[in-house]
Amino acid sequence: MGEPEEPQLFKTGDIILGGIFSFHSSYKTVESTYMHRPLPLQCIRYLNFRAIQFAQVMLFAIEEINNSTDILPGIKLGYKLYDLCGSIARAVKVALSLINGNEEMASMSEKPCSGSVPAIVGVTSSSPSMAISTVIGPFHTPLVSHYATCACLSNKVKYPSFLRTIPSDYYQSRALAQMVKHFGWTWVGAIRTNDDYGNNGMATFIEIASQLGICLEYSLPFFRTDPPEQTKKIIETIKGSTSKVIIAFLNHMDMDILIEEFAHHNLTGFQWVGTEGWISDSQNAQAKGHYILDGSIGLAIRKAHVTGLRDFILDFWEKTFGCIFNPINQREETLKQCTGYEDLTQIKNSFHDMSLMPYFNNVYKAVYAVAHTLHKILRCGDTICHQILEHLKKIRFETKDGEEVYFNQYGDPAAKYDIINWQPKKDGSEEFVTVGLFDASLPEEKQLHLDNLTLTWANNSKQVPISVCSGTCALGTRKVLQKGKPVCCYDCIPCAEGDVSNTTDSNTCVRCPPEFWSNKRRDECEKKETEFLSYTEIMGTILTLSSLIGACLTATVALIFFRHRNTPIVKANNSELSFLLLFSLTLCFLCSLTFIGRPSDWSCMLRHTAFGITFVLCISCVLGKTLAVLMAFKATLPGSNLMKWFGPRRQRIVVLAFTFIQIVICIVWLIANPPHPFKNLRHFKDKIILECALGSPIGFWAVLGYIGLLALLCFILAFLARKLPDNFNEAKFITFSMLIFCAVWMTFIPAYVSSPGKFSVAVEIFAILASSFGLLFCIFIPKCYIILLKPERNTKKNMMDKKS
Repeated sequence: MGEPEEPQLFKTGDIILGGIFSFHSSYKTVESTYMHRPLPLQCIRYLNFRAIQFAQVMLFAIEEINNSTDILPGIKLGYKLYDLCGSIARAVKVALSLINGNEEMASMSEKPCSGSVPAIVGVTSSSPSMAISTVIGPFHTPLVSHYATCACLSNKVKYPSFLRTIPSDYYQSRALAQMVKHFGWTWVGAIRTNDDYGNNGMATFIEIASQLGICLEYSLPFFRTDPPEQTKKIIETIKGSTSKVIIAFLNHMDMDILIEEFAHHNLTGFQWVGTEGWISDSQNAQAKGHYILDGSIGLAIRKAHVTGLRDFILDFWEKTFGCIFNPINQREETLKQCTGYEDLTQIKNSFHDMSLMPYFNNVYKAVYAVAHTLHKILRCGDTICHQILEHLKKIRFETKDGEEVYFNQYGDPAAKYDIINWQPKKDGSEEFVTVGLFDASLPEEKQLHLDNLTLTWANNSKQVPISVCSGTCALGTRKVLQKGKPVCCYDCIPCAEGDVSNTTDSNTCVRCPPEFWSNKRRDECEKKETEFLSYTEIMGTILTLSSLIGACLTATVALIFFRHRNTPIVKANNSELSFLLLFSLTLCFLCSLTFIGRPSDWSCMLRHTAFGITFVLCISCVLGKTLAVLMAFKATLPGSNLMKWFGPRRQRIVVLAFTFIQIVICIVWLIANPPHPFKNLRHFKDKIILECALGSPIGFWAVLGYIGLLALLCFILAFLARKLPDNFNEAKFITFSMLIFCAVWMTFIPAYVSSPGKFSVAVEIFAILASSFGLLFCIFIPKCYIILLKPERNTKKNMMDKKS
């Protein structure tokens, strides 16, 4: 439909290879009037020496193949090289010209594929590559790029004919994220080229970085044609930021513009992390203000060498300007020495710079991949040009310098990067020092490898910069996110009691097991202190002494009664039951000792059963004495023979019967669900209370209720007999003792239920001792007083005197 596009460089041959490079960096924008046919696009601005070098590499490879007898013997390769001028529209137009054949410029050879080109080499940027691949995909014409790295181009559904000899940013973005994580930077900023290369690469980086716990404070787009306001916004954002590391997903042209602006605003002190687009670019390292990037670290295409390429490129320059780089080999005196700054369209640049050899090698491999594929197809007698794409995807060969070339299922090569560090030299220039390697073919934990070298960081520091939003949370603390900020911004708060964190930057605190508790630092669980009522503590010692004193007093009373057993006061108060009562009181005092000490299976069963049986025995004796008093006074009435039916033998039977009932209750309790040791974790968070679980609460309250029932019955009977006329009538003393007994145990119930841990045991012991002392003092001390201090009252005559 339009005028044929003229190639900028061409050579006829049996098979023509297409090449697209941006010899000019921009084009003249012409506003259409829709009145006349638009003029052809005009390329302007500077001549891109880098593109010329790439074109020279392609010519070098074609010449080398044409001179080879191993590849395509008897077939000469030609070429058509087009300038896309940085225009995507022009890129599509020249690509269509290449696959349509441009009949007026086509070769007159009758060899196969002499019309359209079998493959296109080149295109430096991702966006033009995407546009071209979309258009030429249906024609099965492969586009082999040496520089387009956007991971989106690996999509073979959208771009089936695209292949490349440079690794995909899919791997570079992951490598950058792993490197940032390796140096402990979790709070970073980012600047990206606002095109498919920068936007897609940064999107992948952000995705992986978030998985590794890295947060972006900002992510700013930039393109070299942006207005000054955008650059100003970037500078203001960086100045106001708190992160000290900047991820620069930029190409060399955008970085070249930014360097000058950053230097103008003196934006120093930031650690730059770069991509292959600029990190090893010598032009950026020589730009005004390059010191801004001192200490930069990033990923670069692996170093490579193509034998003979350097001399070929320099020879081109020498022929173009009629000079020579090496005057020693000068044969003609008229030739001057090349400086590398010869004037071409009023643009100065260093054409003999070989720092881009890795990219030259990518162009070289692309041409050879196409040549090997053509060789394979023609050797088999196949003449269908579009089949080259399927064969090209499967090609595998080694270059003359020993590098293996192949494409994976996505049309990408193996992803390997050098890790480059910018180290300033004494003369102010920059040295690119290789400090490590990233190899995506290895397991993830081994992909990133850093050599044991001294790195230079921002401000020429030898210490790794720190760039975090929040400091490291120490052991014993956990991270709590700050409201409205990314996950990397948090506060460190101590773990709660009973919780620990034994790793730094822990997100949560872990609850200690039930029998453990956190230490003061909250970084370790320690076994809880076990607590029980022991003999060694003050409370336990006091209760033990009280128990022993009570037992000794009871034994002393028994001894006094025994020595005065023949006196009237002892005989008058049923001496047999008195001695049995003293014996049971002694057991009551001693049984309280079973409640002290570490609980065990036997001690838990013994303490409650011994307490229940001895107290019933004690109350039964008191009840027997009370009944004896009542019967004795009833027997004095005319015609009464009650004492006949309630003599000493009957009294013993009553005591044994009441006690036997308690024994049966205890046996049933022990068989059904006996008391057992129990670790009480409820009452105290940091202690384990060792106590005896009741087993069956019904058994416990049955034992206690039976004792209360007997005590209440005894109190009632003693209360009825309290005013019977007798000097030695002990009914009133029994009344007081039972009153104390009942008061103590009625108070015991709420105190026992509400007391925590070992204090409940202490309450029970106190109730046993208090009631035992009440019985001892109220019943026996008055008699001991008469026996020891008032012997004149201890006579039969005094006993027989009735009180009015």
